[in-house]
Amino acid sequence: MESFIYTLIREADWRAAEAAGAYHGSSDDRRDGFLHFSTASQLRASAAKHRAGVADLWMIEAEASALGHALKWEPAAGGSRPGLFPHLYAPLPLAAIRRAIPVTLDAAGAHLFPPEIP
Repeated sequence: MESFIYTLIREADWRAAEAAGAYHGSSDDRRDGFLHFSTASQLRASAAKHRAGVADLWMIEAEASALGHALKWEPAAGGSRPGLFPHLYAPLPLAAIRRAIPVTLDAAGAHLFPPEIP
């Protein structure tokens, strides 16, 4: 599977994670019982579907191998999107995060990602 996985979190949630030493998830994550992640090739579509126009996001890049057995590769709910998605059934420790960068929007409201995100 992928070496790195990605999630987009709101600024306030990122600041809370920094203070707590771990990210415990959004309200959607808590509802579903796991933290939602994407691979690099899934991130743009996930952002467009679930975070369209949201400006206060941070892209979190985590080392998949640091997450152990709590990381599961599963289909999207209802099979609505092809492929397997990384789901973390535990809080995300800050030690597993390789980088966290703010994600801005272009003039059309699309998220601007680093060049290595296809």
